[in-house]
Amino acid sequence: MEHRGQGIWGLGTWGTWDMGTWDMGHMGYGTRRTRGILDMGDMGYGDMRDTGHMGTAMPQQDGTVGGPLPAGGGPPVEPPQCRSLSRLRSAGMNAAVRAVTRMGIYVGAKVFLIYEGYEGLVEGGDNIKQATWLSVSNIIQLGGTVIGSARCKAFTTREGRLRAARNLVEHGITNLCVIGGDGSLTGADIFRAEWGGLLDELLRDGQISEEVAKANGRLNIVGLVGSIDNDFCGTDMTIGTDSALHRIMEVIDAITTTAQSHQRTFVLEVMGRHCGYLALVSGLASGADWLFIPESPPEDGWEDMMCERLGETRSRGSRLNIIIIAEGAIDRNGKPISSNYVKDLVVQRLGFDTRVTVLGHVQRGGTPSAFDRVLSSKMGMEAVMALLEATPDTPACVVSLSGNQSVRLPLMECVQVTKDVQKAMDEKRFEEAIQLRGRSFENNWNIYKMLAHQKPAQEKSPFSLAILNVGAPAAGMNAAVRSAVRISICQGHTVYAVNDGFEGLAKGQIREVGWHDVAGWLGRGGSMLGTKRTLPKTCMEKIVENVRKFNIQALLVIGGFEAYEGVLQLVEARGQYEELCIIMCVIPATISNNVPGTDFSLGSDTAVNAAMESCDRIKQSASGTKRRVFIVETMGGYCGYLSTVTGIAVGADAAYVYEDPFTIHDLKANVEHLTDKMKTDIQRGLVLRNEKCHEHYTTEFLYNLYSSEGKGIFDCRINVLGHLQQGGAPTPFDRNYGTKLGVKAVLWMSEKLQEVYRKGRVFANSADSACVIGLRKKVVAFSPVTELKKVTDFEHRLPQEQWWLNLRLMLKMLANYQISLTEYISGKMEHVTRRTLSIEKGF
Repeated sequence: MEHRGQGIWGLGTWGTWDMGTWDMGHMGYGTRRTRGILDMGDMGYGDMRDTGHMGTAMPQQDGTVGGPLPAGGGPPVEPPQCRSLSRLRSAGMNAAVRAVTRMGIYVGAKVFLIYEGYEGLVEGGDNIKQATWLSVSNIIQLGGTVIGSARCKAFTTREGRLRAARNLVEHGITNLCVIGGDGSLTGADIFRAEWGGLLDELLRDGQISEEVAKANGRLNIVGLVGSIDNDFCGTDMTIGTDSALHRIMEVIDAITTTAQSHQRTFVLEVMGRHCGYLALVSGLASGADWLFIPESPPEDGWEDMMCERLGETRSRGSRLNIIIIAEGAIDRNGKPISSNYVKDLVVQRLGFDTRVTVLGHVQRGGTPSAFDRVLSSKMGMEAVMALLEATPDTPACVVSLSGNQSVRLPLMECVQVTKDVQKAMDEKRFEEAIQLRGRSFENNWNIYKMLAHQKPAQEKSPFSLAILNVGAPAAGMNAAVRSAVRISICQGHTVYAVNDGFEGLAKGQIREVGWHDVAGWLGRGGSMLGTKRTLPKTCMEKIVENVRKFNIQALLVIGGFEAYEGVLQLVEARGQYEELCIIMCVIPATISNNVPGTDFSLGSDTAVNAAMESCDRIKQSASGTKRRVFIVETMGGYCGYLSTVTGIAVGADAAYVYEDPFTIHDLKANVEHLTDKMKTDIQRGLVLRNEKCHEHYTTEFLYNLYSSEGKGIFDCRINVLGHLQQGGAPTPFDRNYGTKLGVKAVLWMSEKLQEVYRKGRVFANSADSACVIGLRKKVVAFSPVTELKKVTDFEHRLPQEQWWLNLRLMLKMLANYQISLTEYISGKMEHVTRRTLSIEKGF
């Protein structure tokens, strides 16, 4: 069954619907109110589609939420006023329904789930049901939406909205959380603007009393954007986009194998009637030969250019061609470009065996990715807080992602800029349309054009650059090598590939590489260059000798903590070896995500998804046996990132990590928590343990403890995930992230080389000539390794400060552990303008 629509959720009394974006009622501390959740799919106002997600929350009499209070727990949470939330149809919506519902209950509100979106809101009755904590158990891994969605023409009329208002008032819902696209969210804002008038009309008709009208006098709305197209301006990623990219890349990887076998050309049509984001990112992540997106129609005569490029690719030995086309692709005159037209063109002009694959609604289905689950959970919790903190002057807002931070944006500002994009496209102002999509979209497009087809450098540069992988293999390494090689060639540099890391550099395993030597590397896992953990201090003189021999003037090191530590050793040896006074850059690539200078390392997203998929299967196996607790050990060294994020993505009961110290009393509280859980309908448990979280509380110890304390109530099993977290094809995020880091690193190195090039030689010994590139909060930054040394715990191979520790609060709250709300850091209200859109916030 296909689910579409939005969802609404309320505090005090809550409602959840599939409906676009809704803000109902104002929530404040001290008075209980109601929230509702709606899931509404891509509903346009005037063309309302699937609606109907419901989530509920019930406060205890004291306004607190039950569950054990681990060491460090805070005072009881004060109950809020009632609010409502709603959500839209796409993978990850269930995670948002779960988060909104549980956070609402956590703060002491009643939560209602509104089934079948706006239709459920208008019809009322059994479509609006109160939710409990267990109502949303075991749904985080499900695609679609458990509360359903449906088209609703009635809500486009005032009569329909009057009925909807009556149903909300009946349940005391004055706060709505809506998940949907810009049309659905606009409809919710209109509903909010009409709220006072609707109540007046209900009062005149005698359907409600004056007292009821006064008690429900204000409707608060907060929106979560659910759209696989990622077409809502102001947010970096919308719910469902990453999962859709996973589906697309799975298909492209599968098609690539058959295309290579039969020497075929494939034309893949992906969704995106008005936005080319899916086509653009999948093209960038797959190395597609040609790409069609609505925001940038091809120049006149594109047919000749495309066929010429495809022919060139085949003449160089390639056995396949991939063409990706967004369903809304057009030419410069606004005429649609269909996938069949492109296929016929290739067949007639080139005679290539060509096939068309239209992905269609496959992109909307499947299991949500880890990114979407965490994003939805984070945004769902923030939506509740936005309703809690709303005042009469607070505009309807959407909860958005900016870098790795939650922010709140005025709803109608985002809607207006989104409409401006379509207007620019309709008026054939295509360059402006791309700029309005945001700097990240624009950079994706420019990088794709740079890397898709080789263009001769304007002139040969005097510089040579070496690229190597260091440390354990991580998905995305090959994507970074590919883009670094190709952008270096575009810059006119000589590029060397070094096998087996610093050891290979010492042994002279160095060869010059060209554009086509890295073809097909994007989707490969592991390290095509080979990688080892050897550090330079063990072979410094031989490294220096080969740097001199090959006249290497820049070194790009892609790897984990060893890569960072190795470059630091090279920098510290500059006083002894002048040959090391060159430009150096580290691209962090490790599943542990423990390299200082970046919030995200290459490979960590793939590792989290691998661990998540394993845990999903483990949980499923427990559905038949009942009363079973699984203790799962993850990798990561001393860094608990993998355990924490995987724990959030799978709804774990606990995740033990080194950075968050725990005692035997905490373990006892966790056992008691699981014992209580076994008395409910959810008779299973999942506990994650980072491999080095504690010297004495090993995985075996936890197994024995849980088995002994839970004897007669539940039994235990151990699963050590091991190296499966390092393997597999890179996720779309890691492919895209690696590609962009490779490009940015080389462009930075090229600029630095020009600065330090004097009299025919390079001499660089300043601190900023050796840096780690990384995504820090909202921007890409280059941090000198000598500065990072001051904030590094070398004994445990960790940065001294790690942003993701803030996620631990979310993990514990959603697992029903009582923690003071004072620890929660709310997102800030920001604004969407052309200036803010021009700032690149990351990837």
